[in-house]
Amino acid sequence: MTAQTSLRLALAQVNPTVGAVAENAALISDWITRAREEGAQLVLFPELCLPGYPAEDLYLKRHFLQANADALSELAAAAEGIAALVGFAEPRPSPAGVHPFDAPTPRAAHNALALLRDGQVEHVYRKQRLPNYAVFDEQRYFEPGNEPSVIGIAEARIGLTICEDVWEPGPPASIEAEWGADLILCPSASPYYRGKRADREAMFARRAREYGTAFAFCNLVGGQDELVFDGASFAMDRSGEVVARAGQFDEELLVVDFGAGSGPVAEPFGELEEVYGALVLGLRDYVRKNGFDRVLVAVSGGIDSALVALVAADALGGESMTGVVMPSPHSGAATQDDARQIVRNLGADLVEIPIEAAMGAYDAALDGSIDGGATGLAAENLQARIRGNLMMALSNAHGWLVLTTGNKSEMSVGYATLYGDMAGGFAVIKDVPKTLVYELVRHRNSVSPTPLVPPSVIERPPSAELRPDQLDSDSLPSYDVLDQILAAYVEGDQSRDEIVAAGADPAVVDEVLRMVDRSEYKRRQAPPGIRITARAFGRDRRLPITNRFGG
Repeated sequence: MTAQTSLRLALAQVNPTVGAVAENAALISDWITRAREEGAQLVLFPELCLPGYPAEDLYLKRHFLQANADALSELAAAAEGIAALVGFAEPRPSPAGVHPFDAPTPRAAHNALALLRDGQVEHVYRKQRLPNYAVFDEQRYFEPGNEPSVIGIAEARIGLTICEDVWEPGPPASIEAEWGADLILCPSASPYYRGKRADREAMFARRAREYGTAFAFCNLVGGQDELVFDGASFAMDRSGEVVARAGQFDEELLVVDFGAGSGPVAEPFGELEEVYGALVLGLRDYVRKNGFDRVLVAVSGGIDSALVALVAADALGGESMTGVVMPSPHSGAATQDDARQIVRNLGADLVEIPIEAAMGAYDAALDGSIDGGATGLAAENLQARIRGNLMMALSNAHGWLVLTTGNKSEMSVGYATLYGDMAGGFAVIKDVPKTLVYELVRHRNSVSPTPLVPPSVIERPPSAELRPDQLDSDSLPSYDVLDQILAAYVEGDQSRDEIVAAGADPAVVDEVLRMVDRSEYKRRQAPPGIRITARAFGRDRRLPITNRFGG
């Protein structure tokens, strides 16, 4: 914007809930009031903040679309003395009584942005570029728009886009710049992954310089099932310099004075702080938005359950967590002492349930079917399943949510037990590689006045402790090696030959890829968990269970 063009803009970085249309409308109304009290002439809300994002097949329900359209009309009355841009799902007409899937086109709505001013819905912009990759399925639900929009607010000419509209160069943003837009707005629902904030700002800086136009980006914040939206909304001048930035992982009203100055610029989180913040927010919102008031964590004294317990305590408070310690005859005394200490350090309740008697009962029950009772892998998995049953019994008795403790490395290669350590409602660290688990625990200890996790937990060689002297390294390559191969194969889609050419041991690569491929059926049955990498299992990576293509 030129120095002569002034606009006081508020970016409302809010945390709506998918499907809670009335609650979301009340939230938006409150933030319109806050923006007006701050003297803003325009307040921008995130993409699809009224119905929630991603609402998935709710967008195919006509009555859901109508509810969000009705709520938008009611919201318009709140836009007095200020203009507001609100993301909503605009219903498209279809024959009466015809389900969207049976209509000529199944897509029942536009991903749209409504300008509310003087008590009316004055203008609607419709998203043109609909992403259909990674976690996005927008072409399943929405019909693209095809008209760029430039509106006038106070002295400013403002171009409208929605999220993906800007991620590639060209229309609509380039056309709006040619039409004389001083500022281009981009409301978004841009989910987090490690490094995403920096990637976003670099992309917008390129667009600002290419088009000679200022940009403002307003992002959702909050957790929605496996996705976390990190906020980090910002305003950028035409040279690509950030002139205002909101914080990450919290709601915020960022007020920016274009033309006359700027706004506050929050310092970005460091990489580990950012990942940890995503885990905390993702868990907090999953618990609260789904109506739970307490979580259960099986704390073993190992590094993975330590990280899950840390995240749970930071997300919900130790008073809302119960740590369960379930020693077996193979459990080391030092490991169990560490487990108890972690629970006490976090201020959580401690429940102890030894499983030796249950193991004996299973052996007796199986003696007639398995000579000598369960041994080897069957015996190891029985211990995990006994623990899983006990955790689910506590969950059933109290209505508490069980958090599983498996990491991405284990989930990748199937080093986990169905109906055992995989049993639960939410898998907090299922997208966190084992090497990163260690880094995050060290990071959390470093910002605490005293270590919450005993150093012995970090230093002890990882073990499931399901048989005497067991170590993870008996069954797996070292995690440093394993995680490099998994990053290449799972996240980078590299072939076996490409990974070997990069220097990995061919025999190790062959074994790791075999384990990954044969474990798809396990991952399909795992609970949802928080996405923190650019390629998580589930929405990101969808492979057939029955599959004979290798490498």
